Amino acid sequence: MMENIYLAIPLAPLIGAIIAGVFGGKIGRTAAHIATIAGVATACVLSFIVLKHIAFDGNTYNETVYTWAATEGIAFNVGFLIDNLTAMMMVVVTFVSLMVHIYTIGYMEHDEHNWPEESLVGRNSYQRFFSYISLFTFSMLMLVMSNNFMQLFFGWEAVGLVSYLLIGFWSTRDTAIFANMKAFLVNRVGDFGFLLGIAAVLMYFGSMDYAEVFAKAPEVVGKTINIYGAAEWSVITVACILLFVGAMGKSAQVPLHVWLPDSMEGPTPISALIHAATMVTAGIFMVARMSPLFELSTTALSFVLIIGSITAFFMGLIGIVQNDIKRVVAYSTLSQLGYMTVALGAGVYGAAVFHLMTHAFFKALLFLAAGSVIIAMHHEQDMRKMGGLKKYMPITYWTSLIGSLALIGFPGFSGFFSKDLIIEAVHESHVPGAHFAYWMVLLGVFVTAFYSFRMFFLVFHGKERMDDHTKHHLKESPWVVTVPLIALAIPAVISGYLLDPMVVGDFFKGAIKGVGEHESLVSEISHHYHGIFPFILHGLSATPFWLAMGGLGSAWFIYMRKPEIAEWFYNKFRWIHTLLDNKYFIDDFNQKIFAGGAVALGKGLWKYGDRMLIDTGLVNDSAGFIKKLAGWSRYLQTGYMYHYAFSMIIGVLALMGWIIYKAG
Repeated sequence: MMENIYLAIPLAPLIGAIIAGVFGGKIGRTAAHIATIAGVATACVLSFIVLKHIAFDGNTYNETVYTWAATEGIAFNVGFLIDNLTAMMMVVVTFVSLMVHIYTIGYMEHDEHNWPEESLVGRNSYQRFFSYISLFTFSMLMLVMSNNFMQLFFGWEAVGLVSYLLIGFWSTRDTAIFANMKAFLVNRVGDFGFLLGIAAVLMYFGSMDYAEVFAKAPEVVGKTINIYGAAEWSVITVACILLFVGAMGKSAQVPLHVWLPDSMEGPTPISALIHAATMVTAGIFMVARMSPLFELSTTALSFVLIIGSITAFFMGLIGIVQNDIKRVVAYSTLSQLGYMTVALGAGVYGAAVFHLMTHAFFKALLFLAAGSVIIAMHHEQDMRKMGGLKKYMPITYWTSLIGSLALIGFPGFSGFFSKDLIIEAVHESHVPGAHFAYWMVLLGVFVTAFYSFRMFFLVFHGKERMDDHTKHHLKESPWVVTVPLIALAIPAVISGYLLDPMVVGDFFKGAIKGVGEHESLVSEISHHYHGIFPFILHGLSATPFWLAMGGLGSAWFIYMRKPEIAEWFYNKFRWIHTLLDNKYFIDDFNQKIFAGGAVALGKGLWKYGDRMLIDTGLVNDSAGFIKKLAGWSRYLQTGYMYHYAFSMIIGVLALMGWIIYKAG
């Protein structure tokens, strides 16, 4: 019975995607979104049943469903590992996806206006979009439910492929095509490292199955590998760092973060799906799943910790200078992913996954609220042209406030519990680099609160800066938009109260491994934990709370009371604004060095390889040589019989001489 349910969960969205994608033109818009929403809703309901069966009834499932290939004792299987970690991820992915599907009905209702009239690619775009997001859900479910590296890699690449299709969905826009190609190429860099990591695991562990690999991990601890020169590297360290390089691509960690802000070129529903519950969380989930390997390498954990801390703070700073409402939320995602990565590096995987869950709810809420604003503003995304929307859009206003408070970690909201737990854990950690990481995530609290409420005040409060036509038509979004906002606002508040069982308790016991110092770190945190409400009271007097309030208060004072301060700061410290506005010039560096270098290399190969070596040298010159050779040989044909007879005599003499020579 349960095996059929496990199969039905990923297959239901896949079937919906096939119906909408293949038959969308015939069945029409309504039938397409009904098919996909029904598929995802089925997966969501069944995921809650699985959560009850696994988490509350104490069951675990780890079986092979289908053997795809077997060679030299290595099997490539399709199989499911359903434990508490998987069950939680399934619920988060399907619930957020369901809300996004419902929301899409309203957001994409007039999508035909986004395509040129003569464009054939815009035909049935509504149905195609539903097909893509349903296929995205299927891909993510296959990833989180996998029990082996082959299926993990399938889901990994599938979410990358579908994200490419969705980011560049409005394919008649040059910016969308540039963004999806950028996302595709940057993720290929990370995926190359990920594939090498899987190859290292297969080479030294002799299996693709999680359970077998984890069981053999202690035997591989002492083994080393020679990569370059005489240096010997730990196999575990190399494998873990390579696997994490894949996570750096998918979960957008520095320096492979550059694709994520540009992914805003896609429609807002997919921004919510990519940034909240699916693609960017894949890397965090993968490292948590691989905790039995990462726990055996302090070097790998330190690498993870440093990368995450740099991402958390420095990407948040960029969010301060953004004026596009979606890009502010996008840089917020980068920063929060940094917090999750820091928790992974500190060895508190449960805290990382807990923040993944709470973040999925409030970040999806913020993106969909931003989309609601964009709808009302006739697809205007510049916050400098907004203001005073509170009285026009009360539901969007209050849900945005809930999402913003959860994001900054205001006591009582979900983000407070998960973010404060990460900061406390990093403060107590002894992984090399933890002191640096602690200050980065601590300062990041102020930055997060500042850019979050800068956005909130510029959009919903203050002077109305939109044009008269937009102002005249301002109104709250339709119910298909507001219902998902309300539905997501609820877990954005209450999901943090699951701190007790999920992190302090043993919810992830058996699914996430913590050994030695990291296990004692979790025990130490649990020892000082005395319940939800004492945790909230303690948070009110802790440094992160006051930093968050400082950021909120600064945003209010500057953008509501004294906007000239922002202008003064811009004029006085323009170099800082330039640095942040240009995203530390990382994009420019990549464009000139890597993209420009690739173009220069291509031109060089074309000029010296194609034109000079192949076209001129091998083709034209060889043809010219044959022509000359033919011209020379033409003179041998004189037409005189005695010339030919003389040639034959010379040939016979030469042949006889060769025979006599060989005989002697």
